[in-house]
Amino acid sequence: MTTEWMGYKWLSEHYNVTPVQDFQITSEIGAARRSVVNDGKTLETYPTASRQEPTLQSHLTYALRHEGVHLEFLARLFDVLPEAELAAWLNSERTGQYARRVGFLYEWLTGRRIAGVETVTGGNYVDAIDPEAYVTATEATRNTRWRVRDNLPGNRHFCPLVRRTPEIREAQHYDCAARLDELNAEFGGNILMRSAVWLTIKESKSSFAIEHEQDQKDRIRRFAAVMERRIGEYPALLSPDTLADLQREIVSERSTISRFGLRASPVFVGETHRFEQIVHYVAPHWDQLPELLRGLEVFLERTAGQSSVVRAGTAAFAFVFIHPLADGNGRIHRFIINDVLRRDGAVPRPFILPISAVITEKPQNIARYDQILERFSKPLMARYGDLCAFTPTRRLYPDGVQSNFEFAGYDAALPAWRYPDLTAQAEYMADVIDRTIRQEMRMEAGILQEWTTARRMVKDIIDGPDADIDRIIRSIRDNQGAVSNKLRKEFPVLESAEIVEDLVGVLKIAFKNLDRGSLVDDVP
Repeated sequence: MTTEWMGYKWLSEHYNVTPVQDFQITSEIGAARRSVVNDGKTLETYPTASRQEPTLQSHLTYALRHEGVHLEFLARLFDVLPEAELAAWLNSERTGQYARRVGFLYEWLTGRRIAGVETVTGGNYVDAIDPEAYVTATEATRNTRWRVRDNLPGNRHFCPLVRRTPEIREAQHYDCAARLDELNAEFGGNILMRSAVWLTIKESKSSFAIEHEQDQKDRIRRFAAVMERRIGEYPALLSPDTLADLQREIVSERSTISRFGLRASPVFVGETHRFEQIVHYVAPHWDQLPELLRGLEVFLERTAGQSSVVRAGTAAFAFVFIHPLADGNGRIHRFIINDVLRRDGAVPRPFILPISAVITEKPQNIARYDQILERFSKPLMARYGDLCAFTPTRRLYPDGVQSNFEFAGYDAALPAWRYPDLTAQAEYMADVIDRTIRQEMRMEAGILQEWTTARRMVKDIIDGPDADIDRIIRSIRDNQGAVSNKLRKEFPVLESAEIVEDLVGVLKIAFKNLDRGSLVDDVP
């Protein structure tokens, strides 16, 4: 039995247009009214009385009214839709709100003016997208041709959408500064500020761990220094010049890159398995990068003053999907999160949230991070993976990159890159930010507090510079309360059994349980 679809699904089949990103809501005609949610997507079933006329006007109106706005699909639909068919509808329904919204979205997405349709002169202004359903621009601009308030959060070259799910609504009310104030009240300003130094190093170390480069000590220190100096400081973070400077600072001098800045070559994320290249994701064509990045800048400009947590998560994942650099995209993707939080005043200097530490905390956390990336990359590659190829010879590109990778789907995939739904990614990052402050930073502050207490108590027993005292504490801690012969030779004062007994006693008090000290590799 053939399913009788309505809305976007009817349009998809009638005009032979299929988006990369699934519809969040699909509607069908059935025996009785019901709603089924599966993996975050909703199937709505309506009785025959709800059947729509088999026209563009009926089904596109129904889609906008009941199924939301799917920018990628609309961009693809408007690319093949006979303009005369659209004009006939708009002329027959001059002041209808859905007709006006469609007219506005057509011209906004295509950059083309619809021939034969005059400017609308009557009717109240209507929103381009529902502000109750989506994260929209802080201040809308009026489009006088269609009497539509343009509240889209980006521009036609790049406009991510974030749906106001219950998780996003909760994230919009999340107060990073209040959570940090709670830590300050619990541990004191001195402990929290001292922990900020270690947290910066930990974020850098964990960021490299995500990319399986945790042994790159010089690069870890380099990235930590860059974060400390540069977060929130660049006048225009996403400008080509700024990205080139930032890339130059975080990438090793031994890099094979001959020119820093926006790439002028193909890039893909993949792996080699048994001498076969497996492509997990292909990034947009390099000619599109300036417009995509400018659209991302517009998103940050148009959503200014709104939830920093949602803005940070959306911008960071948008950047990594654009993948504008030949190297360093992952680190800058995570840099952007702290940069937006700092610029918005959500996380004050000198704090840097060690979000990468939460991502790498355990294997299932890393798997979840990969799954969030795949929410966009998997459907893209399922659609266009067959258009990837590796040629026998390598080509030299203007940025000095040599590659034998080719992709024949750049134009076809462009609407998906331009109009991603980043709801799941923003939800994920809001959760990571919360766990970073509530768990990771609390744990680090607690460890530092214990260490500070231990150092003070040990100095009540023996004298010495902090470096020596820390060496003694670390050794006794790592040996679960025992003093090694090596330590006794290094510090003769430990030949005294009475002093050793006193030291072990106070360290057990300071650390509660000496095994807990093994949670940290070093303490600032």
